[in-house]
Amino acid sequence: MKILISTDIEGVAGVYHPEQTRPGNPEYERARALMTHEANAAIAGAFDAGATEVLVNDSHGGFRNMPPDLLDARAQAVQGKPRYLSMMAGVDQGVQAVCMIGYHSRAQGRGILAHTINSFAFRRVHFNGRELGEAGIYGALAGEYGVPVVMGSGDDVFIEEHRPLFPHATFVQTKRATGQTSGISLSPTQACSAIRAGVTAALAQRGNARPFVLAGPVAVRIQTQTPALADLFCQWPALQRLQGDEIAFDAPTVEAGVRMVNCLSAMSSMLR
Repeated sequence: MKILISTDIEGVAGVYHPEQTRPGNPEYERARALMTHEANAAIAGAFDAGATEVLVNDSHGGFRNMPPDLLDARAQAVQGKPRYLSMMAGVDQGVQAVCMIGYHSRAQGRGILAHTINSFAFRRVHFNGRELGEAGIYGALAGEYGVPVVMGSGDDVFIEEHRPLFPHATFVQTKRATGQTSGISLSPTQACSAIRAGVTAALAQRGNARPFVLAGPVAVRIQTQTPALADLFCQWPALQRLQGDEIAFDAPTVEAGVRMVNCLSAMSSMLR
């Protein structure tokens, strides 16, 4: 049994503030360690369930947050960017299930550190008329490869948003949101114990899970954070301007749509 674990940081127990997610300060150094501990808990849970191979995808920011020497030596680390499948890199390697650790709710939601892919660039992202956050977008990418999301961890808002998309998945709540930068969290030790048990339980029941599939072609609609960003993005001739801050394009597959969205995210750095 080969498993992919995709690990973000905003849903990790004890993480509340943007400073904890940005390199270059002591708060981040502590948060990246907490992220690594939760990844290791998920890896241990996968091997407890009988996994023979585990890939762990570093899925936050520059995709090189978790020190490889601190990761469970039984896993293989997927790190660095750019990479075509981004937060779901490794799903094309013959895996049977995906676990999402430390994930968060979508932009404009009420969850802790809620955003979608790039908080500077994107206000809302729709695929085929459905507003999705990162877990939904990348869950659909996994679904295109026939792989189900069987487990997810994060705050209560993340779980509430994504239970309808992944109805057979096991969810572990690491904290409860009381605001975008505040909440009530399990201790790191409690969170890791719950994640390990949750991954093991999810993989024991993975035969019941079904991939989340969005049939192509995919109509992508994005509300940008400012009209200036829409100006920039529409330099790309394939994009259509719908409103001052809204753009759209069509993609043949979810993967193509994800790659185009990530290209726009990279373009947005020109206006920072």
